[in-house]
Amino acid sequence: MFITLVAVIAALVLGHVAPALGGSLRQFQWYTHWLEWLGTHSREGAFWRGRHGIWLAVLPPVLLVALLQFALDGRVLGLASLVFGVVVLVCAWGPRDLDIDVEAALDASDPDTRRARLAQLAPEPGAAVVEGPVLPGVVVRSGLRRWFAPLLWFLLLGPAGAVLYRLVERAALADAAVLPADNAAGARAVLRWLEWPVAQLMTLALALAGNFDLVFRAWRAAGGDRWQADSGFLEASGRAAVRGELAEEAEDYLREGQPLPVAGDLVELRDAMSLVWRMLLLWLALLALLIIAGWVS
Repeated sequence: MFITLVAVIAALVLGHVAPALGGSLRQFQWYTHWLEWLGTHSREGAFWRGRHGIWLAVLPPVLLVALLQFALDGRVLGLASLVFGVVVLVCAWGPRDLDIDVEAALDASDPDTRRARLAQLAPEPGAAVVEGPVLPGVVVRSGLRRWFAPLLWFLLLGPAGAVLYRLVERAALADAAVLPADNAAGARAVLRWLEWPVAQLMTLALALAGNFDLVFRAWRAAGGDRWQADSGFLEASGRAAVRGELAEEAEDYLREGQPLPVAGDLVELRDAMSLVWRMLLLWLALLALLIIAGWVS
């Protein structure tokens, strides 16, 4: 857990102090070439072209990382594992820091620039991002894929878990075009199951960080209480939480006699990013408490 905490802080700091270095570490062209090679060398009816074929691409690099993870365990007083974990999580983080993209959209000076910068917030290639009440759902989904999912699977399985999530996510979204149809459908199914527990924990943190009643009602109405590979309840919960935040802000403005912010100020985007930060801080605070409890015991 200590490695996880240090790795997350390092990933966040690197994204702000050296974004070019962080971006250079998050290159997955090798993986795209690997998927293309598998497609070129597989015959019709081969395992690669079936629903579970994605495991042929994902398992070799994940097993390699797991072997390195095991080999480095306990070396140099744990320093080797710490450095390896930091490097792997930095590679699996992103591809860009969410808060930097949000700030860029908020600082846009003209509509065309704003639209271009909002497009960078899309949780998957080709997804449209427009201003208005839907923005909080986009932000929390992007937060899941950029930050929270690599973090949770890193915590559960170590560096191999973060790599597993990122490679499945890349295959299901960014590189889906190079996969056979059944293979791509299987990759999307695996991704949904990998994201489901992350979305549940994010929703819990969102309820604690925002309006619990509103988030709980939205979560339940969107099917969050059902055991199914669908995490659409996260977007619904994010929108409900931001509505609650904005309603409270409006009451404060009216009470103080100040003018309300206009829609063009992207208030939904600002509040959604604030909630994502609070969720991340809750996760890290829980990690820190568990680490301290382990040391005390």
